[in-house]
Amino acid sequence: MQDLKAHISSYAIQCGFDLVRITSADVFAQDRDAALSRIKAGQMDGLPWFTESRVRRGSDPQELLPGARSIICLGQSYLDPEDEEKAISGTGKVARYARVKDYHRAMKRRMKAFVRGLEEKLDSPVAAKWYVDDGPMLDRAAAARSGLGWFGKNTNILTPSHGSWILLGQVITDLELEPDPPLKKTCGSCVRCIDDCPTGAIVAPYVVDNARCISYQTIENRGIIPLEMRPLIGDLVFGCDICQDVCPVNRRAESPLLPIQKAAAVGPSGQLDLVELLDLTEEEFRDRFQGTSIMRAKRVGMQKNACVALGNNRDESGVPALVATLKESEALVRGHAAWALGQISSPDAIGALEQATTSEVDPYVLEEIGMALAEALQRLTVSKA
Repeated sequence: MQDLKAHISSYAIQCGFDLVRITSADVFAQDRDAALSRIKAGQMDGLPWFTESRVRRGSDPQELLPGARSIICLGQSYLDPEDEEKAISGTGKVARYARVKDYHRAMKRRMKAFVRGLEEKLDSPVAAKWYVDDGPMLDRAAAARSGLGWFGKNTNILTPSHGSWILLGQVITDLELEPDPPLKKTCGSCVRCIDDCPTGAIVAPYVVDNARCISYQTIENRGIIPLEMRPLIGDLVFGCDICQDVCPVNRRAESPLLPIQKAAAVGPSGQLDLVELLDLTEEEFRDRFQGTSIMRAKRVGMQKNACVALGNNRDESGVPALVATLKESEALVRGHAAWALGQISSPDAIGALEQATTSEVDPYVLEEIGMALAEALQRLTVSKA
């Protein structure tokens, strides 16, 4: 068993994974109960797919693979040390994990090759199912129990070698393997992620209120971004890395052995041109972002986010694109464009809002226009005082 485990560890590295650990196929009872309590407390609101039945199924490996004996936990770093985190005028920022090709496909290809290679080594079939974070498996629970990493107070898994810049995968198998022990490391007294979260989404150590998370608002939220959240989002248009950027563990994170291919649709520093985003048709959006995680937010979602980023940047060069958006886009995007014009408050922005009050018919958009005009006029009054 030890020889097989050693082979599995070395072969996983050969397949391109940066980390590999083993845990048992026992039920994740404590993690199941914690997840269920989060659902009942409303802290997972906005994620309709994250249900009690999904949690119960994902916490019991036997439900996913009858006869399961072990879980091979894999980690793949997505850190690119050449990425420069800098603000570029007229652009919005994309979270690091979305700057690579769709990691679900990349991880699953490597995991499939990994299992097939084990079968060749053993010269017999291996019963196995593999999961990334789009499946029911409680991936962070498995990673923590296997010793791959430990839970950070932002609920991410932190690893000693690669920090939290890690994609997690699990291979549930009928192979009998000796489990690795959990790590004894913790975050100690550090609360940097809690203190630096601009929206206060980390409501307590190890507890995130999903609706307050910028990642949720810019990716999963299909409706209106709450007014009080918009200024806190800044120039982020897909996801958020703030709690990871400030984490001391990530200061010494190693680079991946075999990086996942970069997404050509995203700039080298994770930037997207905001005006270009607003101009994209549905077909152009699909052509550009197909095969990337950005497809999750959909065109309307990304254009909504672009409006918020332009409003927060208060760059007058974005006014013509916002004016065009206010006239031609879907109601949801028009409403956020109105808000952005109100934030910029230039004469052209105010003129466009005033004109829109006579041509707009959608009640929601008219409400946004009214609030935007009121704020813009208040800004002008304050600036002249």
